[in-house]
Amino acid sequence: MDMDRQVKTFLDYSKIIDKEIENDIRDEIKKRIADSIFVAYGARNVTPIEIEKKTLLPSSGQLNSTIFFSNEKASVDVASFINGSMVRYLDYSDTYLSKEALHPSDNIPPLIALGESLGRTGEDLIRAIALSYSIVCSLADASSIRDRGWDHVTYVSISSAAGLAKLMDLDDDKFENAINLALNNNISMRETRAGELSMWKGCTASNASRNSVVAVLLASNGFTGPSPIFEGEMGFFKQVSGEFKAVPSAGLILKTMIKNFPVEYHAMSATEAALDLRNELSGEIESVEVNTFSVANTIIVKDPEKWRPETKETADHSLPYIVAYTLNFGAPGLQSYDRRFLEDARIRDTMGKMKISVLKKYDDLYPEYLPANVSVKTDAGSYEKEILAPKGHHKNPYTWDDLLHKGEKIMGENSSKEIVEFSKSIEKRDVGELLEVMSNVHS
Repeated sequence: MDMDRQVKTFLDYSKIIDKEIENDIRDEIKKRIADSIFVAYGARNVTPIEIEKKTLLPSSGQLNSTIFFSNEKASVDVASFINGSMVRYLDYSDTYLSKEALHPSDNIPPLIALGESLGRTGEDLIRAIALSYSIVCSLADASSIRDRGWDHVTYVSISSAAGLAKLMDLDDDKFENAINLALNNNISMRETRAGELSMWKGCTASNASRNSVVAVLLASNGFTGPSPIFEGEMGFFKQVSGEFKAVPSAGLILKTMIKNFPVEYHAMSATEAALDLRNELSGEIESVEVNTFSVANTIIVKDPEKWRPETKETADHSLPYIVAYTLNFGAPGLQSYDRRFLEDARIRDTMGKMKISVLKKYDDLYPEYLPANVSVKTDAGSYEKEILAPKGHHKNPYTWDDLLHKGEKIMGENSSKEIVEFSKSIEKRDVGELLEVMSNVHS
């Protein structure tokens, strides 16, 4: 049987992508590595990560990798899951907006884990990340699966498998089977992000990449998977996505966005607008109006739970909560979803005075822009702010200085500088050295 056309597209691209990694693309990949380490550090001791460690460690396998910020080893799949959960859990990692919205850096932890276990170089890691980013972003461009009830992490199972296969330098047949095995049993339901959100929201992508690690290791030893996985009688196109053609490109990373605050990305502009207004406000708040776009309304507004969040996972996906928090307490940070804030009377009072509307003109601007308008009326006057491209957006991108400042807020000045400097020269180092640097991080 001929190879599935979409898999062949990914395979063919994996063979030429190295030539497309120009200096600007390379620089952005290095920023995503550093950013992933920063946000992982902030989540290293949160309850879900502690539960994962308690459940899965100790662990060992034929190939082992380091648990971030420690000297403890685990099998590559377990390390991928725990480390990936750290990167994703705070909702502080990078974002790509298109027909589907997702977090491309979910691909980085499994690539670091396998890269370390195989003794790969930083250059090898850069090339694998480039491939994973190009594929996951092309899938987001091709079809929205959330509208069909499926979660975007399904795409991560495909892209992470491709990057892992590149790290292992698999031949054509094994590359194909790696994709087939990774995708067939990694179809994730969108219920993960509906209603009151659970711990799983921040860990489901790392579960997808963990399963991809297993799939790629099996494929590397000759294990075969269902084919054609996209075009088959019961394949992905018919069961999940509808037909599409995903066209990977290394340059797509230039349209990914680093988060300036730990909030669901569709709330980023409204957060920035609310923060600007907070610095101008006087008097007691009487009413708040927020104008946004349909996708934001669907993901972070419409559910009743978003108007009275009871969990951290729901609160960082609640536009009403995030705007109310920002107006009352300033820029959201790592402690902004603590119980004391979830129960804070001022935040709940402000949410009760809030109205959120969808504007067609904002729908027309999304996803090229991320438009939001926040208007606040107090007993002393009226205030209004519109943001189209927040800090970190690809039209207002993060510099290395911006990234360093973000790192300093999370892990302190000295350690963040060390991570940034290592990331800038990672192609001259080994992946194992990166884990050694991380194990010595202290705030």
